[in-house]
Amino acid sequence: MQSTMMEKLSFLYKPYVLAVLTIGYIAGELGHYLIGVTSKATAIELDYGDQACQQNHTDFLRHELPAQCAEFIIEHECHQQHINGTVYCEWNYNGLGLEYQLLAGPSFIAVFTVMGVVLGVAADRYNRVRMLFVCTLVFAIAILFQGTVKEYWHLILLRMVMAAGEAGCNPLATGIMSDIFPESKRALVMAIFNWGIYGGYGIAFPVGRYITKLDIGGLGWRVCYYGTGVLALIMAVLTGTTLREPERQSIGEDAAGKAKVNLWKVLMQPRVLLLMFAASIRHSGGMTFAYNADLYYNIYFPDVDLGWWLFAVTIGIGSIGVVVGGIVSDKFVAKMGIRSRVACLAVSQLLATPFAFGSVYFEPLWAMITLGISYFFAEMWFGIVFAVLVEIVPLQVRSTTIGVFLFVMNNIGGNLPILVDPLAKAIGYRGSVMFFYAGFYGISTLLFFITMFFMDGPKPDAPATIGHDPTSHANHVEMGHENNTFQPDDYLPSPHSNGANGHRNIVSVRPSESSRL
Repeated sequence: MQSTMMEKLSFLYKPYVLAVLTIGYIAGELGHYLIGVTSKATAIELDYGDQACQQNHTDFLRHELPAQCAEFIIEHECHQQHINGTVYCEWNYNGLGLEYQLLAGPSFIAVFTVMGVVLGVAADRYNRVRMLFVCTLVFAIAILFQGTVKEYWHLILLRMVMAAGEAGCNPLATGIMSDIFPESKRALVMAIFNWGIYGGYGIAFPVGRYITKLDIGGLGWRVCYYGTGVLALIMAVLTGTTLREPERQSIGEDAAGKAKVNLWKVLMQPRVLLLMFAASIRHSGGMTFAYNADLYYNIYFPDVDLGWWLFAVTIGIGSIGVVVGGIVSDKFVAKMGIRSRVACLAVSQLLATPFAFGSVYFEPLWAMITLGISYFFAEMWFGIVFAVLVEIVPLQVRSTTIGVFLFVMNNIGGNLPILVDPLAKAIGYRGSVMFFYAGFYGISTLLFFITMFFMDGPKPDAPATIGHDPTSHANHVEMGHENNTFQPDDYLPSPHSNGANGHRNIVSVRPSESSRL
């Protein structure tokens, strides 16, 4: 009876896996981005970063002030600003400065990128579910302990430990999902999972702002990290106890052995390099906004509480954009080939760019409206990028390639925002954010457009006479799955082997497996 019941519920396993992996990723990204929202409270308690004149916005609105607090750069002048004897400015840590940028970006990225490569290589050789359990457990414990820190360097160290654990989430989870979901749903599944980045970032706004203000038990911002760590621990337990390692899909292999694949040759393809560079610039724009959005709107609109607005835009509209991007990409790729996925990337970022400028140019109402429109188009990108990547590289080095790809993307995208601070001192904080955020969206549009021409277009149906299921091959071509990176014979099975006969690096799926998908 129990076996029969389990068989009836087996159809729920795939969405359950996606849910567990995504929620775990959200918890990790929430821990990652909380510092951008709690930074001011954290800086005041731990004594780091810049100090500046800031409005005490609980008493007066900006339009009621004779002079804006941000205009004063000398402490005693800041304290002299008053209305009828009531001082409306205060001199305190503002959460910004080089120390903050180091904390938010390089300290995390330095470990995250290196461990991403190491874990990506390991994922191609060892049990991915067990590795993901350990990784989730590591970053869960690190997030919990961030709530206990007493010194700035404690926070730096724990963010590095957190990064080491979180580095495994993407390559390990991507490999697992690629083996249990069909190609026709790949971009959508990847988009939903990678939405965890934006989900964690969006949730960070209300959690970091309002939970901190509640000052539960006198712990202030620390409660945010305790709660996030507990959620991550729960997901670690579910990952380790309820998920199972899927069977890895073969890559045109025969009984004699596996085809050799040169990783360096994979990475040095012009299309892989261009996709990597374009994704790095786009990621830099997104990370600039992620690390500076809350601080930016608090500085320029201190009397307007935009916490729930930012949450609604990132979670609501961003979610719609992620799903639409995955669906559009999956539908178009069936007719136009892999090139269509990259076309979706270029068009979506082009549409997002002018509205991204608006979100840091306009006053609060129109800033949120343009931010919402920008998010709808901008957030289509992440899942599509990885759907493209897993389709243009051999599956033997899939997780390793993803690890290297993330290493480059995060080193460029995660570290460039550190230049926001020196540029802000030269042209102002608003201009600096606008350049690295919206400006980089525009640059990535051009780079994705160029990359598109290095991708293969739609392929004609091949004769169903090769040594495998013709129906499977027809479906393979229709869905635009490329994965035929290597042409030289020395990287393919022998022409006399069962896996050849013109079949290049194509995933071999037995009919029984195909029917289950």
